Amino acid sequence: MGWVEATFLLIGSILFLMALGFPVAVAFLITNLIGAWIFVGDFAGIQQVVDNSTSVVSRFTLAPVPLFILMGSLFFHTGLALRVFDGLDHLMGRLPGRLAYLTVAGGTMFSTLTGSSMANTAMLGSLLVPEMKKRGYSNRLAMGPILGTGGLAMIIPPSTLAVLLATIANIDVAKLLIAGLLPGLVLALLYVGMIFLQVTISPDSAPAYETERLSALQKLRIVCTHILPMGFVIFMVVGFIVLGITTPSEAAAFGVLGVILLALAFRCLTFETIQKSLGETVKVSGMVLFIMMNSAIFSQLLSFSGASAGLLDWATSFNVAPIVLILILIGVLLIMGMFMDPVSMMLITVPIFYPLVASFNYDPFWFSMIVLMTLEMSMTTPPFGILLFVMLGVAPKGTTLLNVASYAAPFLLCDAILVALLIFFPQLALYLPNLVG
Repeated sequence: MGWVEATFLLIGSILFLMALGFPVAVAFLITNLIGAWIFVGDFAGIQQVVDNSTSVVSRFTLAPVPLFILMGSLFFHTGLALRVFDGLDHLMGRLPGRLAYLTVAGGTMFSTLTGSSMANTAMLGSLLVPEMKKRGYSNRLAMGPILGTGGLAMIIPPSTLAVLLATIANIDVAKLLIAGLLPGLVLALLYVGMIFLQVTISPDSAPAYETERLSALQKLRIVCTHILPMGFVIFMVVGFIVLGITTPSEAAAFGVLGVILLALAFRCLTFETIQKSLGETVKVSGMVLFIMMNSAIFSQLLSFSGASAGLLDWATSFNVAPIVLILILIGVLLIMGMFMDPVSMMLITVPIFYPLVASFNYDPFWFSMIVLMTLEMSMTTPPFGILLFVMLGVAPKGTTLLNVASYAAPFLLCDAILVALLIFFPQLALYLPNLVG
């Protein structure tokens, strides 16, 4: 079988099974079994799949995934997230559109503790949309920033998807996590600028209202009790990795420890919250590891069947500038994102894209940041952007998918600006990884 037929068989089988409604992991599992039977040979091929699966899911590089998920679950279920938003809300005073700014500030901080775009969007939407509507905010200003900030979890460390991407692409997890720090902060600033522009053009979209005046001493007390403790947890995760004190796995464990200590200090750690957090962690981690197992086998089958080498030779045969190829890959991801979730996209594209990018001598960490940003954008592109549906679930009655997509559009523009900055200024993604060696 030629590489073209092998490619259509493997990728086509996955897309066909997903179109029939099979879960992503099951679609990959069935395709892997079929591929192993055809390309490796009968039951020996299936036995090889089983043997390889064990080594994939037992890799130490995947240890941060369940720990990051547990950290975010504890942070949410113990109510510590609410303390952060409450503190930031009091500090911003009478700033016009302050709840929209609060979304970006609190969402950026929450992103570092969850690593989940869906969790981020769901929490921000359920907490802030009703409050903004009560204060007279327009739907555009109430939901747009949340859709944008919800995706910050994709690139700001610790990002669960970044860990998965690094593992699939076989690159250093710690360096990729660190690489997302500067782009994530730049993206947050772009969101702030977009909110300022919207409030300036349409002041009625964020009407002013009376707030309690606080003294300097009261504000200092709020910072010390509501904000700084969360900064302590962030430092235990991101700071320890940047300073080279811990590996990502150890930093994730310290992060969980930090959240537990804070919950104990604020007396909000109960048996019920622990039970909910552990149950959620087991479910999500099990799903992620099962998907990872099938992804690795799929990548091996692409290589064994000759599909990877054939695609690489075919793509490099075109006489186009390397940057044009990068733009084409971005376009492919955006189109796929209209119909697929980010994990499925990574599983299908990484084994094909990364050898291609390596052939043009592009830095894998730089390209990984572009991939993560594109995945973030794809989550808010219609008709099937998953964050659009998450927001639709907490939006006021009568809100349509088209409405939600239009609210997200200005923040998608901010995402596109950051992608352009990464292309023209690669050091934005590479400075910190190069700094830590």
